[in-house]
Parts: sequence; C-alpha cells; structure tokens
Amino acid sequence: MTPQQIIDKFAARETLFNLARQNYTFRQTVRVDTLAEDTDRVDGEYQQVTDITFDKDGKRAEHVVFAPQNSLERVQMTPADFDEIEHRLPFILTTEDLPKYDITYLGRQHIDELDTYVFSAAPKTFEKGKRYFQGKVWVDQQDFQIVLVNGITVPQDKRKGHEDLSPPFTTYYEQVDGKYWFPTYTKAEGNLHFVAQEGALANDVHMRNIVKYTDYKQYHATARIIYNGEDITDKKDTTQPPANPPQKPKP
Repeated sequence: MTPQQIIDKFAARETLFNLARQNYTFRQTVRVDTLAEDTDRVDGEYQQVTDITFDKDGKRAEHVVFAPQNSLERVQMTPADFDEIEHRLPFILTTEDLPKYDITYLGRQHIDELDTYVFSAAPKTFEKGKRYFQGKVWVDQQDFQIVLVNGITVPQDKRKGHEDLSPPFTTYYEQVDGKYWFPTYTKAEGNLHFVAQEGALANDVHMRNIVKYTDYKQYHATARIIYNGEDITDKKDTTQPPANPPQKPKP
C-alpha cells in the first residue's frame, strides 16, 4: 500500500475505535505534580479518580470517586487542561480529522513486539480557540490502529499574564477485547516557562502529569418490555404451554 492508502485505512479504523470507546466504561486516574527544582520532590499535587459510566437512560456520565485537596500553588488547573486530558492525551486521528493535519510517512519501526508504521502529524492551520496535537504516531501494521503517540498540544498560550502551558506527553495504548487499541497510560513531563510579571522574576515550573485509563468494560444497554402500561420484562406467561414441549427419549 502507498503511504496515503495506509493513512486512509488507519483513519477509518480510528473512526470505528472512537465510536467503540464511547460504548465502554472505564476508570480515569489523573495526577498532576509540580516538582521543586532543587530537590525534585513534589511540592504541589492535584488528583482525581473518575469513573466514566452511563446513567439509567444510557447517557455518558462521570462519577468522581476520589478527589483529595488540591495542593497546587505555582500553577492552576484550567478548563484547557481538563479538555486536554479528555481529548488530546488519548489522541485519535479519524477520517473526519484528516483534513486538519499534515500527515507525513516516516517509515517502519519495531516497538514492544509490534511492527508499526510511523507518521508525523501537525495541524495545517490554527482555528481560534482550538488546540491540536503535534508530534509522532505509531500505527500497528496488522490492526491499523494507533498504538503509541508522542507529542505536544499546540498552540501554547504564551501571552504575558495569560500563559496556559502544557508539557510534551507520551500515550500508550493496549488492545481491549481483542479488537480495539485503547489508551491506557499517559505521561507528560517538562519545564514550563512563565514570563515574569511586573517586579517579579520569570518562573519555571517542572511539571509531571500521569493519566491512567483502566477497567475498560463494554456497556450493554438493557431493554424493557412494556405491555398495557406494565413492565413485564422479567415476567413469564405461565398460562400457555411451551412452544416446543420436551420430547421423551426414544427407547
């Protein structure tokens, strides 16, 4: 296949993967740390454990099961940070997304017992208010799904006093139910440079973010049978004989 045919095929598979993941429940564990420059020890931390489930109507729901006191002082979690955790760290590249990116074939690489195609991806243009992935993706040669990404979110907001920065990240994927490669682990780490304010020194913050996605389970919707306004889903009609009565064994 040509590189473009590979791109088209894995984008189609990523489209199916995206739809499939919307029908799975899972647990998302987020930990964001700032580290002291002199000791490399954690001096501020944000944690949250969330179960991504479905409500009784089959709609996507999030339930926070663990959220200790946020001790971050040198940075703060912004809406853009939460959006990044949800949409860009578990990066996908669907057929719909392809026109937004320049995709370049870089070759083949054997990683973690997998034979992969390697591509670089960069946004063609920047639409105001939107952020994109820029970096490399590794695509399994057999399943044509992304199994590893390494990159950074762009553009970074570097306006003085309004900085909204994030470190480069790597996301690993694992096969679930023998069909889909779902994100399971992300690590983002780097030094973020914040411009000095009036009368203050520039501030560099060493950040390390870990996101884990665990306990993937396919959601099975339940159906109810309503008859004359009564739920008879679990009721059986005992007034009628079985459609196929058991036969006596022949001698």
